[in-house]
This record gives sequence, structure tokens and C-alpha cells, in this order.
Amino acid sequence: MCIACTHTIHRAQHNFGWNKDFPPALTAKAGETILFECLDSSGGQLGADATLETLVNLDFGKINPVSGPVYVEGAEPGDALKVTIRKFHPIGHGWTANIPGFGLLADQFKEPALHVWTYDSVTMAPSAFGPGGRVPLKPFTGTIGVAPAEPGLHSVVPPRRVGGNLDIRDLTAGVTLYLPVETEGALFSVGDTHAAQGDGEVCGTAIESQMNVELTLDLVKGANLQTPRFTTTEPVTRHLDGAGYEVTTGIGPDLMTGAREAVMRMIDLLVAEHGLKPVDAYMLCSVCGDLRISEIVDMPNWVVSFYFPRIVFA
Repeated sequence: MCIACTHTIHRAQHNFGWNKDFPPALTAKAGETILFECLDSSGGQLGADATLETLVNLDFGKINPVSGPVYVEGAEPGDALKVTIRKFHPIGHGWTANIPGFGLLADQFKEPALHVWTYDSVTMAPSAFGPGGRVPLKPFTGTIGVAPAEPGLHSVVPPRRVGGNLDIRDLTAGVTLYLPVETEGALFSVGDTHAAQGDGEVCGTAIESQMNVELTLDLVKGANLQTPRFTTTEPVTRHLDGAGYEVTTGIGPDLMTGAREAVMRMIDLLVAEHGLKPVDAYMLCSVCGDLRISEIVDMPNWVVSFYFPRIVFA
């Protein structure tokens, strides 16, 4: 599958957290390219035949597995691990869910909901959303990072200064990511692959989809990064820009309240204009709409905007 890859991390070689004492699944030299077989964020529990009952019975102890870790020879605290994202190999199906108690509007959407997607894993053409619309796809990895210096097991759920569950939708093929190394060998892991996501992932899930990913791991000695940074080499929203956007806003002294209000107003707009159920509009916003801070200097009020790509219903 990967001609240039030196090694493969198999799907069974995964963990459910970060720990500098995890034994490495592989020891690699700096500069080597590795094929990582990644599970989706459900750990394989929600497949193409998943139902609402499957979602309700989800084992949260198996959420967000990361494949690895890889010990990179020569990596020391203070270095940066340079991760070049080469290619994704998607599986052709995925899922988006409203999980009770999770998401930006969890207090409003208290019942479980599930949408199972199918898509062409070769062309990656826009995928149909059952209630209406077609979502442009762009694979990326949601969770990617190295082991923190603090001893013990650390949850895989929150993002960290060494990476982790970043959910940055621009970490796609062609991007170079730099991660601060805090422990010998870096102990790199990756998982939580997505077929599409909006900035904010507002309902808490994207198009969660199992994939394999080709990555090159290299070192930048003495970089002394405080948090991850990354470089893109081409436009990041071209697949969404073609028909413009509908934009709603939230305005006030609190950014979180502003974000919630901007999303709520977009849900209301999608329900009114396209006849969607509110929870379907919420999930659709999560996989293709973008939250942006438009203004944060004119006190006492700030502006948060929510951009929804019109191409979905074009």
C-alpha cells in the first residue's frame, strides 16, 4: 500500500492515552516514513452497519485509540518532532453523532443521534447527508502527538502542549507539523482520523472514519517549542469556498456565549431554509461549518461568526 514506507504500525498496536512509560511499538530512525493503521474515534465500535442502539451502547473505555507509540532515535527533550503528513488511505464510510452530554450545545441536544456516511474512498467526492446536502471531504488526523514529560497515564481526550486531540481540520496531506518533544524518543502516536470537519467540531464529532496514514518522522534539534505549530503549502478551504457562505454571529462580552449563539442561529437558519431537524442541522454544522473569532478588541463586546459553506446545498 505504501511503497516508500519503512515500517507499518498495525491497527492492533494502539493505546487509550499518553504515557512516557508505554513500551514502543516501533523504534525508528529520524527521516523514516511509516504507515500507521488507525482506528476511528469509536475504536471500531461504530461501523458501516451502526445503528442508534450501537451508539447508545458505546463503550467509552475504548474511545479515541491512538496507534503507536514510535520511539524516534535521537529525540530528546527540547527537540521538535517534525511530522510530514504524506497521504491518507480512507475506508469509505464513517459516522457523525450527537452524544448526550458532549458538544458545544449539549444542554440543548440531550438525545442521541447518529448519521452513517458512505463515500468514494478513491475520488473523495462530496458525500451525501441523508436529510439533505452534500459535504466536501478532506481527510485529516484529529489526534496526533507525543508523550508528555509528567509520569503516569494521561487522558487522550483533551489537547495538550505536546499535541494530542487537536482536531485541527487543516492537518491534512501536505502539511508539516512540529511537536515539542518532552521525553526521550518522543513516543509518537496518531489516530482519530476524519473525512471532514468544520473548525470547532461543534457537536463533538466530525465524519469519524477509519483510515491509514503515511507520515515521515524527523527531528529539529533544540527547537524549544512551547506548543505545536504547523505549515501548510496550499489554500486550506478551497474545497468549501466555491459557492460562498452563510454567516451568523454571536456578539457579547463572553466568547463561549458568542460561539454558542452563532451556532444556534445557524441551526435555526438551516432548519428554516432547508427543512432539517435541529439535531441534523447541528451535526451538519459540526462537519463542515467554521467558528471564527471575527473581533476581539472592541471592548466590552466581541464578535464570533459561524460560516456555513453554501456549496453543501448548491
